[in-house]
Formats: sequence, structure tokens, C-alpha cells
Amino acid sequence: MATTKNSVTSFGEQLRTLREQAELSLREVANEIGIDTSLLAKIERNERQATKEQIKQIALFFKVNEKQLLKEFLSDQFAYRMIEEEADLDTFKVAEAKVAYYKTKSKK
Repeated sequence: MATTKNSVTSFGEQLRTLREQAELSLREVANEIGIDTSLLAKIERNERQATKEQIKQIALFFKVNEKQLLKEFLSDQFAYRMIEEEADLDTFKVAEAKVAYYKTKSKK
């Protein structure tokens, strides 16, 4: 489920691919992970965002790495936010530096 330079897809598209590869309907997957079928369809279409608990349930159900799935989900959130704010890629460099700063600060 990793994103590569040649194959970038959204979290929802990746979820749909997992479901289709397993040859399961929206209803079957929704029932197994404990959400409404229409909500799952909206997540697959990137119209709604999954919660952390839903991501955990999806990872368990499809037997995929939860951290990788969360990484894919968060990267979507970052990308959407960057587009909304019309920010450039230098913003990511600043954010990366701040993450390192906050991590060292929280250890003290």
C-alpha cells in the first residue's frame, strides 16, 4: 500500500483497491469494520475522512500495516491543507524542521 513516485493515489483510492482486490462489496466491508455503507463509499470517494479508529479497523480487516495506512491518510490531509492554503513546498521544509524542534522540546 505504499505510495511511490510513479503511483500516487489517495487514501480513499487505496481503500477501494484493497476492497476490490478482496472482491468484497461496500456493504461487506462496512459491516466488518463497523461503519455505515454510505460512509465507507464517501471515504473511498475522498468526500469524508476516516477516523483513527476506523483506520485501525480497516488495517485489521485487510491485514495491512496500520502505521503505513495512517501515513497514507495523514499525507492526504497534508496535501489537501497545502492546496487550501496555496502553500508551496518550502512550507513542508519549515514544518519538518518544526517537527524536529517540537520532538526535542517535548523530551525535556
